[in-house]
Amino acid sequence: MYEILKIAVQSLYNNKLRSFLSSLGVIIGVATIVLVIAIGLGAQRDIEAQYANLAVTSIMVNPVSTEWRISKLSEEDLTAIREKSLHVAKATAVLQSKMIVSDSSNSLSLGILGVWNDFLEISSLRIEHGKYFGESDSEEKAKYAVIGNGACLDFFWTVQDVVGKTVNIGKKKVEIIGIFGKSGTSLGPITYDDTIFLPYGTTQQIIGSASTPRLVMLAKDIDSIGSAIAEIGDILREAHRLKPSDIEDFRAVDQGSKVVAAKASSSTMTLLLTGVAIIVLVVSGIGIMNVMFAGVAERTKEIGILRSIGIKTGDILNIFLYESVILSISGGIVGVWLWEWAMLAISRFDLLSVVSSLPGDVLAFFFALFVGVFFWYYPAYQASKLDPVDALRS
Repeated sequence: MYEILKIAVQSLYNNKLRSFLSSLGVIIGVATIVLVIAIGLGAQRDIEAQYANLAVTSIMVNPVSTEWRISKLSEEDLTAIREKSLHVAKATAVLQSKMIVSDSSNSLSLGILGVWNDFLEISSLRIEHGKYFGESDSEEKAKYAVIGNGACLDFFWTVQDVVGKTVNIGKKKVEIIGIFGKSGTSLGPITYDDTIFLPYGTTQQIIGSASTPRLVMLAKDIDSIGSAIAEIGDILREAHRLKPSDIEDFRAVDQGSKVVAAKASSSTMTLLLTGVAIIVLVVSGIGIMNVMFAGVAERTKEIGILRSIGIKTGDILNIFLYESVILSISGGIVGVWLWEWAMLAISRFDLLSVVSSLPGDVLAFFFALFVGVFFWYYPAYQASKLDPVDALRS
């Protein structure tokens, strides 16, 4: 066993170029598999971060108006849902608009969101500086605002020493009492980070009747989302006195389906990229086989000498298989090592979202080992069957 392994190692050393070309296919294949797994995990991480502050049980009811009919969605509908719904745990209303926000030196168009005190709990936003609205601020139409992280940076260029400053929204002066942390989530077309939040009553006073409220709710659990949407539809149709043939003047959308769809798309992309990587590795394996056939042709006389001095057919096969295992293992290790270093460079310069994965590295390594040995076997088997006399004559 030791002598056969020694012969295999010596053969690889004596044919450095052929050994390098054979292992190069394994290195490229391994690096490709690790790459696509890292990209797929990076995409999943970005999706999870994007929806981290959005409860998967969230349901939003938007008004639907046409040129013939204005949506009847209102705060009274919120009361009806709270009283009659069996599958909705929490519900609130928001007013959405976009207005010019200014002070003595800046002027910027920003999203405006009028919210009740309970919106913080439903949205899972967190205060980074300052405080949130009090329970009575909406009824008292308090001239307060909590600003999103991105809007704060766009307007003030910093999040430091912003609390306590005043800005003009419409014709009203409002005081900024808090700043939200970065969330990356949104409510319809308005991104939380780029929005200024006002008490609901204050927003009504500023925008008047220019905006119809939207309803935001949490189902009791994930399994209740479908039942909650159906239940909300029935309650609102009854409240709006819609006939069975009438088109609904509202649309209920669950946010959880967006998360599921995004994650499904990410998983599909990862599977697709993994399939491409496997194809690359298989193509590399075919290249390895071709190199091996060429190597067998070059080493025909060597094989004849080994056979003539008593080396058995099985031992010849083992020599070639040991070579394949050594090159596959070394190629797999080099492929993983090179990609891990490349991933550090990618992360350092923020070129692509990638996530290192030990299971991905192990999978790529063992798949490369399998491919290397599999595509090496047939040329090795053919070499072991060469007739010693014919091999020496060649």
